[in-house]
Amino acid sequence: MNDSSWGANPPAGFRGPPDQGSAQPTATSHSARGTAKPWSGGPMSTPSDGGARDAHASGGRQPAPDGPVGAPLGGGGDRTPGAPDGAARPPAGEPAGKKRAGRDLRAAIGVGVGLGVVIVASLFLVKDIFVGVVVAAVVVGLWELTSRLEERRGIRAPLVPLAVGGAAMVTAGYVRGAEGAWVVMALTVLALLAWRMAEAPEGFLKDVSAGVFAAFYVPFLATFVALMLAADDGPWRVMTFLVLTIVSDTGAYAVGWRFGKRKLAPRISPGKTREGLLGAVTFAMVAGALCMHFAIDDGKWWQGLLLGFAVAASATLGDLGESMIKRDLGIKDMGTLLPGHGGIMDRLDSLLPTAPVVWLLLVIFVGSG
Repeated sequence: MNDSSWGANPPAGFRGPPDQGSAQPTATSHSARGTAKPWSGGPMSTPSDGGARDAHASGGRQPAPDGPVGAPLGGGGDRTPGAPDGAARPPAGEPAGKKRAGRDLRAAIGVGVGLGVVIVASLFLVKDIFVGVVVAAVVVGLWELTSRLEERRGIRAPLVPLAVGGAAMVTAGYVRGAEGAWVVMALTVLALLAWRMAEAPEGFLKDVSAGVFAAFYVPFLATFVALMLAADDGPWRVMTFLVLTIVSDTGAYAVGWRFGKRKLAPRISPGKTREGLLGAVTFAMVAGALCMHFAIDDGKWWQGLLLGFAVAASATLGDLGESMIKRDLGIKDMGTLLPGHGGIMDRLDSLLPTAPVVWLLLVIFVGSG
């Protein structure tokens, strides 16, 4: 999720990171690449963001916020340095004070609709195809994460065993259940150790540690989507999971954009507000009650209220977690694969930690199916 999708303007003088594609930070703004970005590189002019840490070797520059999962509208507008409360600078001819989105909305909506069609079609027509979609997202997400780690920190987490193990992990979860996923997770860690031993010992610990983190963060959490899918009403469980996460993000955007004033976590994500969080909880609880009543066999509306609350909490924590990662790396997005959205990992930040929460609560409420 984008910081600005939660409604609050960042602090005066808050600036974004250098181009993520470069291994060494520079002062070049994103606009130098020919694409307008809402955040440009620059030094901190005030400490009003609550003392957020500079990214390592970023030359005093702070990384820009990240984008919302599934939300149709993206980041914040251009910022005028020194303007009160980081006020947006409207383009020529546009009234002052009008809030704007900072991403290409046409591209974002087009890509979002295209992804939605692929997901829904594969989910309800052939479940095995949807497993393939999850595997593809996991492999690309691992590639983005390991690439950024190497570019920005020189950490070389072994991608080949991660990609193979990640694909096997999701497949095993769908075919053999949680036990199969745990076995493949253990084998993936062993493969990481063996693969890295073929290289020089310098950096072994940090490379393997990053690889274990990546294996847990991306494919293992994604495996819970496969576990949901394996139930008799699996497609509806997965659809409920996706709808609630997207509705939570959209509620945060809508309420935060209109009413957001009080910052939620200024040191991590300066644009997120408490009002946006309240919107996420409200929207998700209403959607949860409807989904549990109409889409889930034997589901009760009050269970949906609890499910929606849990989704809003986990989606927010997931978004803040990836914001922290990107701040540490000094980047705005994990990739550029999806126009108007960023990378695959920028779409998975709320989904990944929410998957085990939804799977567990559905098992508690209605059984494993």
